[in-house]
Amino acid sequence: AIEKARSLRPDVITLDVEMPVMDGLAALPTLAGELGIPVVMLSSLTQEGADITLRALSLGAIDFVPKPSGAISLDISKVRDDLLVKVKAAAKVSAARVRRLARDAKAPPTARGREAKPARARGDGRRAENVVVIGTSTGGPRALTQVVPWLPPNLPAGVLIVQHMPAGFTKSLADRLNQASKIRVAEAQGGEAITQGEALIAQGGLHMAVEPDGTVRLDSSPPMHGVRPAVDITMNSAIDLYGKKTVGVIMTGMGSDGADAMARVKRMGGKTVCEHESTCVVYGMPRAVVERGHADRVVPLPRIADEIVDAVLSL
Repeated sequence: AIEKARSLRPDVITLDVEMPVMDGLAALPTLAGELGIPVVMLSSLTQEGADITLRALSLGAIDFVPKPSGAISLDISKVRDDLLVKVKAAAKVSAARVRRLARDAKAPPTARGREAKPARARGDGRRAENVVVIGTSTGGPRALTQVVPWLPPNLPAGVLIVQHMPAGFTKSLADRLNQASKIRVAEAQGGEAITQGEALIAQGGLHMAVEPDGTVRLDSSPPMHGVRPAVDITMNSAIDLYGKKTVGVIMTGMGSDGADAMARVKRMGGKTVCEHESTCVVYGMPRAVVERGHADRVVPLPRIADEIVDAVLSL
């Protein structure tokens, strides 16, 4: 496959993890890092498959599609539409951007971020008076690893994260972020209170909404913008409760999910932050906010954590 990629230079490669001789994770650094070819992973719907998929995304893969029924999945046609959309989106990512994603995976983290006020215990259980809602899609798992770990444990806000993902993958994402972060990160189960210094990630395949009592609800109501979970549902319900004490953050991803809710955040007197095009894998969701004039701050990925802290402290 690598020899063919070197000679044919395809626009996109779909890559399975399970292959003889050299598996997908071993091939990915060459395909993405050396050749700059966008890669879409095909992943099995298992815990191990989810963990490996997130590892592939951190190494430079653009996106993934879960196989419908195990390793062989002769019924791959069931995910045809999803696969076509993601292959076409990956084809628009430049070789330079792909190489940078792979290169960044090798770079050691640099210290950044700061304390909001004198430190206290991680996730002290106090009900949040402010809320940060982060929405992201294609490129999001990697982007979140460059934002959430840099949020201080004393952040005086609860954090709600909506990452467009199918069921079965968000627990692995939450576990990886929790291990790397100063704040506590967990996959939402429904019924949890929104508390300071803690982040809840919407379960893949379910919408997450904020209830009037400051807890979260999960439901399987119809998709919005073709996705479930949808950023607009979470952020709009957060605004209903928190009003001007809301910070909206939109990062890399396809489509316009979150743009309508970000407009409401701005109208209500909250703060809005968008990722700059220069660091987005796909500049779709942030573009929709920026072009409508609803972004207070537009900054590259490494600056988003500090912008979130500044926004929360200014509420």
